[in-house]
Amino acid sequence: MGIAVRWLGMNSDHPDICDYEGSNYQERFWGSGARRYEDLVEAIALRRLLPAKGRKLLEIGAGAGRNTRRYGGFEKIVLLDYARSQLEQAQLHLGKSERYIYVVADAYHLPFAHASFDAATMIRTLHHMVDPRAALQEVRGILGRGGIFVLEYANKRNLKAIARWLLSKQQWNPFAIDSVEFAPLNFNFHPRALRNWLQESDFEVSRQLTVSHFRLNLLKRLVPLALLVALDSVIQWSGGMVQLTPSVFLQAEVLSGPSYQEEAFWRCPVCTSENFEDLDEGLHCQGCGRTWSLRDGIYDFKHPIRE
Repeated sequence: MGIAVRWLGMNSDHPDICDYEGSNYQERFWGSGARRYEDLVEAIALRRLLPAKGRKLLEIGAGAGRNTRRYGGFEKIVLLDYARSQLEQAQLHLGKSERYIYVVADAYHLPFAHASFDAATMIRTLHHMVDPRAALQEVRGILGRGGIFVLEYANKRNLKAIARWLLSKQQWNPFAIDSVEFAPLNFNFHPRALRNWLQESDFEVSRQLTVSHFRLNLLKRLVPLALLVALDSVIQWSGGMVQLTPSVFLQAEVLSGPSYQEEAFWRCPVCTSENFEDLDEGLHCQGCGRTWSLRDGIYDFKHPIRE
């Protein structure tokens, strides 16, 4: 069975959303072992860019929790995904520990109070965003001053795309700053565009790493995995000068605004109220009267159970 990806026009002014509900993506893409190289080099990049410890981390596009254990220094980790089935897989893998909070929600309307996190990650997720600037602005809102955001994005200006363009095997120009949708709801972005969007959202980019330098099936078959990973680890630092790999990791910091706070945690994605009442069935928003469900340890902010 292939990856189950659907796109949903929720309403006339809402960007389409890539939905992995019911997908066996984790098993097919990562569980087979064919992407072991990518998984290991991404782990290295995360370790280099993310603080060793912290209080609350938001993992946007957590999926089945492939990276979650890599955030071991944080006291609380919130796994957010649009697909409930992905979080159910993560829950089976990680357990129902108080350390983990599972949240079904839309990345364009994060259900969290302002400055309620001191770190956030978005790995292999932005490339599904129709409106990446809006998503980045949402992330900025939930981080307190000094908060760290680690972002991975699909780079359109990679060596393979450049070669294909020079050989007239693709129409889009990898050097043009505009995004390219190479498949439905799958986008590649120009490095300069990403840095501009982050700056517009009041982030300061502090470090860049290039990742997956050897993402070629022939190389992965012929060269020992340990050697490929070691070479990639060394070359990642070149990302501060030039970005020519299919995957780029950024570390961005929030330098202004309110400091991290623990007074409020939830925010209604509809009315933006931060005043909630805890019920056995979920969270009741005092602002608009909606009740968002809590079922089997997973909060659901997609569809209210009462309005």
